[in-house]
Amino acid sequence: MFGAVLGAVLGLLAGVPLRSLVVRFAVPAGEPWRSCAVTPMGGCVRCGERSGPPPLTVEAVAAAVGAALAAGAPPRWLPLLVWVALFGVVLGFVDGAVKRLPDALTLPLLAGTVLLLPLADHRPAVWLRCALAAGILGGLFLLLALLAPMGLGDVKLAPSLGAVLGLAGWRTVYAGVLGMWLVAALWAVVLLVLRRAGRRTELAFGPAMLLGTLAAVLATA
Repeated sequence: MFGAVLGAVLGLLAGVPLRSLVVRFAVPAGEPWRSCAVTPMGGCVRCGERSGPPPLTVEAVAAAVGAALAAGAPPRWLPLLVWVALFGVVLGFVDGAVKRLPDALTLPLLAGTVLLLPLADHRPAVWLRCALAAGILGGLFLLLALLAPMGLGDVKLAPSLGAVLGLAGWRTVYAGVLGMWLVAALWAVVLLVLRRAGRRTELAFGPAMLLGTLAAVLATA
């Protein structure tokens, strides 16, 4: 219980700078990054203009993820999972806002994942499984990008998530991939029922990838 509360508090505190990163990177392709630093209520500390997600939403999501990781993840995995979670919160909100996952976020995420993976597990066999899972997910999403309306940002996010799923075994990899599609399908149904989207509306898949991965890792850790 204490661990979950501590994780929630740390996530809430991390959510404040994460909100500024969301505002910075949530711009359409081809436009320069924003330089705003925003408060939890969404106001820029320099110009006072309101931008970004609704007040306290980024902070609330970061707190929920922090509590979930602190309560359910093995301690040796936490450095890697916290790294992925910090980027994941930003990527989820950015993709939801502008339907893109910038290289400025997905590529550092992948580099850090590779560096932190040995801290999560020292066994070479696990490293190999994580590398294979990363390659398989990357290849799967690349194929989807070639055959279906899937963005290249999703392709670049997939290897990091595959490596994380590979920590817990192939069963978790399969569960994670299934979870991604289930979350995406449920979200699409909700939007259709609420008439917030139509049959041809483009939906961000990044948040579903991140939520499916988190659920699978916590369920099988």
